Amino acid sequence: MNFRHVWAVMRKEFHHIIRDRATLFLVLFTPTLLLLLMAYALTVDIKHVPIAVLDYDATQTSRAFVQQITAGQDLDLYAMVYSIDEIDALLVNGEIKAALVIAPGFDRDLLSLRGMPLQVIIDGTEPNSGNFAVEHISARAETFVDSAVLSQWQPAGVSSDSLSVLDVRVQTWFNPDLKPRNDLVPGLISMVLGLPALSVALTLAHEREHGTLEQLLATPIKRAELLLGKIFPYVVVGLLNVILIPWLAIMWFKISFNGNFALFFGLSAIFMFGVLSMGIVVGVFMRTQAAALALSFLVIFFPGFFLTGIFFPLASMPEEMRMEAMFLPGTHYAIVTRGIFLPGVGMEVLWPYAVMMAVLGLVYIALAALFFKKKLG
Repeated sequence: MNFRHVWAVMRKEFHHIIRDRATLFLVLFTPTLLLLLMAYALTVDIKHVPIAVLDYDATQTSRAFVQQITAGQDLDLYAMVYSIDEIDALLVNGEIKAALVIAPGFDRDLLSLRGMPLQVIIDGTEPNSGNFAVEHISARAETFVDSAVLSQWQPAGVSSDSLSVLDVRVQTWFNPDLKPRNDLVPGLISMVLGLPALSVALTLAHEREHGTLEQLLATPIKRAELLLGKIFPYVVVGLLNVILIPWLAIMWFKISFNGNFALFFGLSAIFMFGVLSMGIVVGVFMRTQAAALALSFLVIFFPGFFLTGIFFPLASMPEEMRMEAMFLPGTHYAIVTRGIFLPGVGMEVLWPYAVMMAVLGLVYIALAALFFKKKLG
């Protein structure tokens, strides 16, 4: 083996890595970014679950109970409401994940050991947060019973094991059976429909790599026109999947579709424009298909998997991760798909997410047009 030859090749590769900033970035920083992303996403402890409380008793005891339930970082008291209709509106809008209903006579029934019924309503579109709320409320309620009742009945020889005061009744809305796939499949649609963004990035990188951009040098086409012309064919082709995938979810996975399909189709088109605009930004900066593919997985696929709330509640993520998630069209589209499939909400609820997806698409296409130059090298 001639080590001079090896050294010559090594020098060439080091020169290539240092000269090509995209390759340097991928080689040097990708492992660090993936570690941060996956460490934060995969070690999420559910906390800060927003809940509402409907207190029919309105006594000092019931207020003390609410304070104990919401103490700490596990459950956040989002609102004190005065009717079931208010709870319904908050659940439909996705503002809360659970609601606690305290029955009239809570104080009296607690101290007389006549039974303490608690009703917990959870949002079935996000079972993990709902179940966490039920478990936390039950555990805190047992602690509250111990401190409030045992001091009165222990002198009479009543042990804590013989008390059965607590009666937690759980009601699940939008996904009564709490089947994980009813929540998971609509969320996954946002990820699988975003895969064409990888193709857009590869297409532009392919033209750079093979020199076909030379043919565009003599054309009067503007940068934004060129990029939009590359995006919209993928939007049209992707919309065929918008027809196929809901059919598959309904017929094969038996997922109920309770919303308006025309609304779903329209919002899906906006989402595809947003996510494909992200792909075109990747293609603008990457000069090779390999680099474009690697960066697409890093900034589109992996964040879409971990940060869009499909598997892990957004409310439980660090604030920095939630801010990053807001820049992903898939985060807003996952809320759209779950909202249309399960509760069947309409545009009056989903319009903020539609606006965000459209704005992100325009921002990304503007960035791509700003940095894209119709020249080689």
